[in-house]
Amino acid sequence: MNFIYLVIEFLDELVFGVGETAWPLIRNDLNLSYSQIGLLLSVPGILAAFIEPFIGILGDVWRRRLLILGGGMLFTASLFVTSASTSFILLLLSFILFAPSSGAYVSLSQANLMDSDEQRHEQNMARWTFAGSLGGVTGPFLLGLFVYVGLGWRGTYALLASLSALSLLIAIRYLPADKKNTPFPSFREVFDGFKAAFNALKRKEVWRWLLLLEFADLMLDVLFSFLALYFVDVVRTTESQAGIAVTGWLVMGLITDFLFIPFVEKQKDTLQFLRRTAFLNAIAFVAFMLVPGFIPKIILVVLVNLFNTGWYPILQGRLYSSLPGQSASLMAIGAVTTPLAKMLPLAIGILADQFGLGTAMWILLLGPLALIVGLPKNGQRSKVESLPDL
Repeated sequence: MNFIYLVIEFLDELVFGVGETAWPLIRNDLNLSYSQIGLLLSVPGILAAFIEPFIGILGDVWRRRLLILGGGMLFTASLFVTSASTSFILLLLSFILFAPSSGAYVSLSQANLMDSDEQRHEQNMARWTFAGSLGGVTGPFLLGLFVYVGLGWRGTYALLASLSALSLLIAIRYLPADKKNTPFPSFREVFDGFKAAFNALKRKEVWRWLLLLEFADLMLDVLFSFLALYFVDVVRTTESQAGIAVTGWLVMGLITDFLFIPFVEKQKDTLQFLRRTAFLNAIAFVAFMLVPGFIPKIILVVLVNLFNTGWYPILQGRLYSSLPGQSASLMAIGAVTTPLAKMLPLAIGILADQFGLGTAMWILLLGPLALIVGLPKNGQRSKVESLPDL
């Protein structure tokens, strides 16, 4: 039942939407520096990059349903710990627990959705992305409501933990049974799974989509992570005005992700669409960084969001299509580029402490520039090419 996978993605992005909007509140409550925020955004992902490959390989060679449910339990526990965090260290520990748990609960659910119809990767990714956008839009409103009634960001995370527990009960009821009901795999079976996964890295096509996904994320999650802080610290708005900026970003994403579902059904050349929107996105981002004033920046950041429509579902769908029969192993393959990508928020945080956030965020322009340069020159799926043996 594909609906349960969309519920899980909705919850994951609901958590993300709350967290990214709450940064000014968390920063003030726990007296965090930019460098500490950079660590919170980077370290959990870097550590997860060493854990998630094993989760992904086990998802292909063992019992994926069991891994998803186990991840859901830890996902829920991490949210409870976040709600109780009273220091930087405790918050960091909760984030470290959350990252691989999300990999098992959410990423393996995505793999199951992709396996449900291998001829419609981009189309199903569009639905997945819309479910996430709906969760992302709901997050700031939920946080705002809880702040208004005096429960703050901690109360919001406590509710998220409760919702996560509910989603886990739904998953127990509706997740399909494992096709493989085998005992825990031997070391040899796991090694063979890793060997098959990393053999895929000999193909230029796989490297292309891996790298472009990470660069595209600069204009997706990474920009969104710093958006509220940028408006408060650089534009000098109030926290409420920063919330308006975040909400505008999320609402535009929700609308465009919904409209992209029928759009991608009719598209024969999604790569040409990516190239054009990357060019427009770069122009909009430069204007956003240079043009002063709260209202102009709101308009321009909404345009930045408009022009990154479809990036994630197209690129992720192409990556899945380049890995037939290895959907869960994508977690292992992706770990090759994840540590480097997760260093970027930390680099932005360190540069922001030294030179200001307004200067540090120019790094994000690498996202659309990488798409302009790195996409295949024709609209067809690239041929599977092998790299020469080293």
